[in-house]
Amino acid sequence: MPTQTAADFPPEVLKLFDQYVHGAVSRRGFLDGAGKYAMGGATAAGLLEALSPNFAQAQQVSPADARIVGSTFGFDSPQGSGKASGYLVKPSSMPSADIPAILVMHENRGLNPHIEDIARRLALEGYLVFAPDALFPLGGYPGDEDKARELFGKLDQAKVKADFLAAAQLLKTQAGTNGRVGAVGFCWGGGMVNTLATQWPDLNAGVAFYGVAPNLADVPRIRAPLEFHFAGNDERVNATWPPYEAALQEAHVRYQVFLYRGAEHGFNNDTTPRFDAKAAGLAWQRTLSFFAQNLKSA
Repeated sequence: MPTQTAADFPPEVLKLFDQYVHGAVSRRGFLDGAGKYAMGGATAAGLLEALSPNFAQAQQVSPADARIVGSTFGFDSPQGSGKASGYLVKPSSMPSADIPAILVMHENRGLNPHIEDIARRLALEGYLVFAPDALFPLGGYPGDEDKARELFGKLDQAKVKADFLAAAQLLKTQAGTNGRVGAVGFCWGGGMVNTLATQWPDLNAGVAFYGVAPNLADVPRIRAPLEFHFAGNDERVNATWPPYEAALQEAHVRYQVFLYRGAEHGFNNDTTPRFDAKAAGLAWQRTLSFFAQNLKSA
């Protein structure tokens, strides 16, 4: 887990970092802005390094864990990129009965080690889990967050959406599954869960962590129950919620929403200081309960 928390950074630096992560300011823009708040021997570059992910430190489930089996899995996406790929992981001892499947939607950096770890955590809960890599058409996650950020801006978003839809459809008929499919996403992936719910009526449950609203005109097409987790300190994403909630209510969509006061955007990501252990623990348990109720129960 991170040795520092969000409380160790000025709010202005956290806001700048969020803007940097989401492409609103450049690396130089972050460094120039953060330099005003560097004190006590700290530098702007040091602040950026401290806020950036430490994947090895936060890993909860090793890829070599004997309880799971993971592999790279390619699939066809005729309406999207043509070919797509991701990380498929399942319990090593598959039960006699078929199990549900969960699609994991990454943040705006592609399929990095943190998202692979999330997939393994869900596999240990008794799911077949698939985490596609939106960056596959551009060579895949490059192993560097700055390079991933640059590549992400070059994606054809319409094709990416089609790739994730193809992945969801694939999971529904995957051998060993019971035909029930859930989706969970974080940040950009949270928005993708919202979009998938409007485009795919076969979705059985969706959980969006601090994701922006989909096209509101498509909300009446949602059939799946949804669960939403928002950070209290996340003006950018939270501003999209009131009209989205109104549309959900008008369309009689089943949903539940949770706001974690004092938490920062990205609070579930335990590779950075924005991680909030209390909020993340509670949100994760709520997510597991929601999936068990909607995917494992008849």
